[in-house]
Amino acid sequence: MEFDLRGGGRLSVTLFADVTNSKELLQAIQEGKLEPEVALLNASLIPDVFPLLVAAQKSFLAKSRESLTTRTLHSELIFNYSGSKHITESLKRCGISDSTTYVLAARFGASPDEMKSLGKLINGREIGLEELAGRADHAQIEKHYKIPPPELGISSLADAITCRIAARDAL
Repeated sequence: MEFDLRGGGRLSVTLFADVTNSKELLQAIQEGKLEPEVALLNASLIPDVFPLLVAAQKSFLAKSRESLTTRTLHSELIFNYSGSKHITESLKRCGISDSTTYVLAARFGASPDEMKSLGKLINGREIGLEELAGRADHAQIEKHYKIPPPELGISSLADAITCRIAARDAL
C-alpha cells in the first residue's frame, strides 16, 4: 500500500507473516548490502499504520532538512518509530531480529518494481495491513513505550504511540 507524505514524499508499505529469512535480511542490512534499501520493522510492535506514518513524516522532514540522526532515511524511520533517543536500542527493539517472523517492510519513493522485488527478497506470506491490529503484541508495546493502563482508558494504543513519537524531540 502506498501513502503520500507532506512535502511530496511517498511511503510504500507491505506486511509479511511467516517470514523465514530474517537472519539473512538482518545480516544484509548490517553489511549495507540490502537491495533495494528498505526499513524492516518488527510488525508485532505496530498496532496501526498511523504511528508509522507519523514516524515516516518525521524521517522525511529530517531528510529534507539534511538533519538525519541515523545514516539512512530507512533506518531513521525505525529510529523515529521506536520513540527512544538511543539509535542502537531503537534499531534492535523495533527493527527485525534473527528470529522475527512478522515483518513490516517500508520504502520511501518506491517504484512498483521495487515493491515487487521486496516480495522476492522476503521469504514470507504477504498479508493485508488490516491484520496489524489483531496481531499486535499489546503487552510488549505497553512495556516498550511505557504506557500505563489509565492512559489506555482514555486513548487507543496507536494514539499513545503516536504521542510519544511526536513528542520525543521536545522531551
